[in-house]
Amino acid sequence: MPKMKAHSATSKRFRVTRKGKVLHRKATGNHMLTKKTGSRRRRIEGMAEVKATNEQKKVKRLLAR
Repeated sequence: MPKMKAHSATSKRFRVTRKGKVLHRKATGNHMLTKKTGSRRRRIEGMAEVKATNEQKKVKRLLAR
């Protein structure tokens, strides 16, 4: 049986760590950054963990893991 292909849109938006945590980019960090304070911009940057276990299962299934 052939391998499952990963969903391309999901693979662009999520990442799975070695321990199996699912990470996503934080929202509101792409545009209109001039009106946001520096501390707010720093808080926005980076990745955050997907907390809901049912959502993690969905993402892992789409990523073929």
